[in-house]
Amino acid sequence: MRIAIIGAGNVGTALSKAAVAAGHSVSVSATDRRKAVASAAQTGARVAENNLDAVGEADIVVLAVPGSAVTAVADELASAVRGKVVVDLTNPLNATLTDLDIEETSAAQTLQRHLPDVPVVKAFNTILAARLNNPVEQGITLTAFYAGDDTEAKKTVSELLASLGFRPIDAGGLRMARALEEMALLNISLNVGQGWSWQSAWALLGPTG
Repeated sequence: MRIAIIGAGNVGTALSKAAVAAGHSVSVSATDRRKAVASAAQTGARVAENNLDAVGEADIVVLAVPGSAVTAVADELASAVRGKVVVDLTNPLNATLTDLDIEETSAAQTLQRHLPDVPVVKAFNTILAARLNNPVEQGITLTAFYAGDDTEAKKTVSELLASLGFRPIDAGGLRMARALEEMALLNISLNVGQGWSWQSAWALLGPTG
């Protein structure tokens, strides 16, 4: 797949590394181009000149930016992402990491409102950056939940998740993005509060298929 990753922080860089290793074509951009250059040097991704350049030939556009920047990036790219799948991996955390800061049922639904003609899928947000290149724990394949309202877009994202070694689970419509954002908040809060090493992950067990 041709993937554009907007954002070159810990999560964007980890996802770039995993996607390149899986054989995907990845372009990366960031507000500070020096960060994009550094990220690409670690991962083998292509450095884009800017966000518009990154998404130009992409099939999937992943927003790996701070939650507070999502709508501005969406507005910037609204016309450029038509015909593509937009993946929202952000978590709308407040400044103290103690709660979610959202306008609607979920941040993903706010994003969908800014991109009314583009399928938005919530995915990757329940996976910590440290696990994006390590999808197995004690012999168990980690679960990657995703949610969205467009069936074909979700199929594409499911295939991407599986290619990175995760077990994709369809959580339902975009309304369920709120549940996924809460799951991410719980995992982050546990790591902060318990002093964990940011390696914890979700795995759905039992007779599920």
